[in-house]
Amino acid sequence: MFYTIPTLLTWTRIVAIPLLAAIFYLPLEQETRNTAATAMFVVFALTDWLDGYLARKLNQTSAFGAFLDPVADKFLVCASLLVLVHLGRADVFVALIIIGREIAISALREWMAQIGALKSVAVHMIGKVKTSAQMVAIPFLLYDGKLWGGWDTGIIGQFLIWIAAVLTVWSMVYYLQKALPHIRASVE
Repeated sequence: MFYTIPTLLTWTRIVAIPLLAAIFYLPLEQETRNTAATAMFVVFALTDWLDGYLARKLNQTSAFGAFLDPVADKFLVCASLLVLVHLGRADVFVALIIIGREIAISALREWMAQIGALKSVAVHMIGKVKTSAQMVAIPFLLYDGKLWGGWDTGIIGQFLIWIAAVLTVWSMVYYLQKALPHIRASVE
């Protein structure tokens, strides 16, 4: 099921992600770049929801789609964080926490699959809340302006990205706790 509509949406999201970084190199006003990048991120994030919805609605779920979708999510978040660090809108420490967790948990899931215990680290609600917090924080940081009668999106985004970082650590601890009995058993 490589060429289903949901999978093509996911591929489109992956291919389009570099445009998010490229927008900041165009000879445009900063406000225009911020608005365009925010709009792009929101559209990419919505395609994440849409591809999952369509996969279920059209009965086009597949193992490949289940693999590719979280890869696209992680790529979108990591690329956006790197752009935000480059722009001075996100702390390097936050980016390291979030990106490091994504690498660690991806490796953990791969190892757990190899030892036949992947279900023990299946996606949990805390992971979904973590992803949602990131997906809400990043557009605020990309926009970096005033909205809704003067609310500073940079400050709101900073607050939310730190909440996302805390949720990131929490979810990593949760998955490691779930995996620990299997890890112990596999090394004995």
